[in-house]
Amino acid sequence: MGENRKAILPRSVTSKPLHCQQLHDHGSVSKVLSVVAEDLGKRPLNGQKEKFVCRVFASTWNVGGIAPSDDLDLENWLDTRANICDIYVLGFQEIVPLNARNVLGPTKSCISAKWNLLIGEALNKTERKGGAQLNQESINSSAMESSMQGFRCIRSKQMVGIFTSVWVRSNLRPFIHHLDVSCIGSGIMGCLGNKGSVSIRFMLHETSFCFVCCHLASGGKEGDVLLRNLDVDDILARTWFPGRATQQLPEKILDHDQVVLLGDLNYRISLEEAETRSLVQAKNWAILLENDQLLFEFSRGRHFEGWQEGLITFSPTYKYHPNSDQYYCCFDGARGEKKRAPAWCDRILWRGKGLKQIQYETCSYRLSDHRPVRAVFHAECDISEGEQK
Repeated sequence: MGENRKAILPRSVTSKPLHCQQLHDHGSVSKVLSVVAEDLGKRPLNGQKEKFVCRVFASTWNVGGIAPSDDLDLENWLDTRANICDIYVLGFQEIVPLNARNVLGPTKSCISAKWNLLIGEALNKTERKGGAQLNQESINSSAMESSMQGFRCIRSKQMVGIFTSVWVRSNLRPFIHHLDVSCIGSGIMGCLGNKGSVSIRFMLHETSFCFVCCHLASGGKEGDVLLRNLDVDDILARTWFPGRATQQLPEKILDHDQVVLLGDLNYRISLEEAETRSLVQAKNWAILLENDQLLFEFSRGRHFEGWQEGLITFSPTYKYHPNSDQYYCCFDGARGEKKRAPAWCDRILWRGKGLKQIQYETCSYRLSDHRPVRAVFHAECDISEGEQK
């Protein structure tokens, strides 16, 4: 597991900074879930309708344009040994380098297919036969085999470097319907896909879910935070899902019952680089969080109204030196190269009745200059009268 195994109970962050919230220590998420596991599933919850309670794993990872190796083991990231989750929502940024060829040219789907293969193998604990080298044919074949086992990929979508992949237990698939995707480019010229979002929505039983994977405007200059705020507003305004003439369905992100927004949101720490570096070395998260741009936007109440985020108890997720646990600012870069101070760029937010976060932490993968961030939720779903019989 990651560096923090504490289960975090959800608390609203629209009125005060997260670092002031109380941390409830219940041990590891696996232990928490073992206590309540027998209560999960189809059961009445003091209401006229029955509820289905499932566990949702959501994670974001900026992989810095680095393709995964054939033997990259994702079991630790996905915590598959605990075997506690029913739905996996995985959001990537920069699965390809964000150069002009990739931004303006055709999508390189072989990289996203390779990620899906590795995810399927980790979730279903499959093994490649004979250790053959990966190619497009073997990727497609292995992904097909994985889909017939415990977990199935119900939808994945790539827009330039942003990639979202949703996996569910096979026994849940018959109850998922109205599966749709919406992509918004907000990068170069305000429309290209080097920045933006890939959103996937579906109905599970009678409850609507929407998962939004974002890569917002970068930069540590004064005023860059306003660009990130505008990106979020643009994504929420422009993302649209098709309705149905025979059934009223949510068409906008905020219309859904339960929403998770994750990604490289790129919010930084509003301190001088040298002071940030010193506080990071001292692991003084409290002072750093007081100056976290995203938490400041929460406290102002002008953005992210109604959204929540778990208590941050982990190290800043960016920017690490490649294949190292040391931050980039600790190394002498080339002349003229920008120094980037550490920050909590990678975040997971949520909103909606019946959604409760029980875990929020990082993982120690060193593939890129970002660390993946993951969360686990309990999600209550309404069951229709026809299904109750």
